[in-house]
Amino acid sequence: MTVRLRRAYEPPADDDGCRVLVDRVWPRGRARDALRVDRWERSLGPSDELRRWFGHDPARWEEFRARYRGELAMPDRASSLDVLAELARRGTLTLVYGARDQERNQARVIAEELQRRLGG
Repeated sequence: MTVRLRRAYEPPADDDGCRVLVDRVWPRGRARDALRVDRWERSLGPSDELRRWFGHDPARWEEFRARYRGELAMPDRASSLDVLAELARRGTLTLVYGARDQERNQARVIAEELQRRLGG
């Protein structure tokens, strides 16, 4: 049960397992074959309003996490998280995201939620 994070602009690794893009929009300048994702879970990306409000401002990170967790608790998103949790139970799951900030992004919050669901 491993959940990894990888920027969309990094080359895929052989040991990435199942690669899932968790952005609402496709990463700029990345061809589909180069990204090599197995799934695209658009619905898991933060709402446009939340994304614009956050603007990757580090001072807003904690509030973003709290608001985003609220969005992830919505039934359609919760069921997508259930699917990802099941994929992680079966093997390595790599969450692919486009944000520049590798510490403060939606994939990190999704990974935290998955770890919580997986009991870790």
